Amino acid sequence: MLAGRRILLIISGSVAAFKALELTRLLRRDGAAVTAILTAAGARFVTREALAAITGSRVHDDLWAAEAEIGHIRLARLPELVVVAPASADILAKMAHGLADDLASTVLLATRAPILVAPAMNPAMWEHPATQANMSALRMRGVRVVGPNEGAMAEPESGPGRLAEPAEIQAMVHALLAEEAPLAGRHAIVTSGPTHEPIDPVRYIANRSSGKQGHAIAAALHALGARVTLVSGPVALPDPPGVTVRHVETAREMLAACEAALPADIAVMAAAVADWRVAREATQKLKKEAGAAPPALSMALNPDILASIAAHPVQRPALVVGFAAETEKVVEHATAKRIRKGCDWIVANDVSGDVMGGDANRVQLITEDGVEDWPRMPKEEVARHLALRIATRFAP
Repeated sequence: MLAGRRILLIISGSVAAFKALELTRLLRRDGAAVTAILTAAGARFVTREALAAITGSRVHDDLWAAEAEIGHIRLARLPELVVVAPASADILAKMAHGLADDLASTVLLATRAPILVAPAMNPAMWEHPATQANMSALRMRGVRVVGPNEGAMAEPESGPGRLAEPAEIQAMVHALLAEEAPLAGRHAIVTSGPTHEPIDPVRYIANRSSGKQGHAIAAALHALGARVTLVSGPVALPDPPGVTVRHVETAREMLAACEAALPADIAVMAAAVADWRVAREATQKLKKEAGAAPPALSMALNPDILASIAAHPVQRPALVVGFAAETEKVVEHATAKRIRKGCDWIVANDVSGDVMGGDANRVQLITEDGVEDWPRMPKEEVARHLALRIATRFAP
């Protein structure tokens, strides 16, 4: 709960501003004290009267009126968290460049509280290099971001730029502010990295996985309060702080570690597990003889970790999330994999480019309700997006 916690909600100009009313209702239901600032553009979409009725307090919308009464500095000092939802391209640009020409931007420049922004705008505006540069600058300064999601817009087009759902924003507020995070009391198992399947004491079969996405997911779930067990193949990454890590080499070891970590509420199978292993590993290094043919390797199937956890007869997690790394027909293959493996969600991504080993990812989340297209973003942001969606799934 958020009993007594002080939140300042800034509503900027976007057709999605009506969702701020639902967000306010959710935060108030959790016991938070919500003070609202409505920009001139935001007032085109919601009214002061509607906001005042839900917050139970006066709505602020004028810099000079605020100066005459309580002052923008006091408004900036009162909250424990500032939430900008929706955050238009205009207000994000003001924040990035330190502009202060109205009450909202002045308070944002003066506050010492953590800031959470929920962007909402046309896809072309979101993807414009100027907006992306502004977002990079804000992230570097510690501003937290939730969304945007991909979907239908007010205009007759679709793409990234849709405001995150109020429940997603609420979950992030809990993560940043609440004494009890939204996944507190939940246990999550996350797999990450590749597996190494020995051919001989020197050589092995593996996939091109760095583990960056899986490790980021483990850290994001921990940040939302979950107890996390990370089962990691061989990677050159530090263990995420606060996370229990089980280091393994092979697919069989990974499956055993996952089963030993049960019971769990959540399983996110992000590892790139080798599908095959050498049926009989050589005990000595295989030698290359001049003129001799390469040794014939007899292959065996590795255990299917995702399908095994999803079909566990006694301790199946309530939510099982798989990953599908594809190079063609990404959504089609991933959708079929979700059904075939028996998992609840599949995170699909096209790995034909620089995804494996890179720092960014663009994914589609495939659930029982359909396909969500997420914009390309840093893997840490993908992880936070997924963790928030998971928190929303478990919300009361």
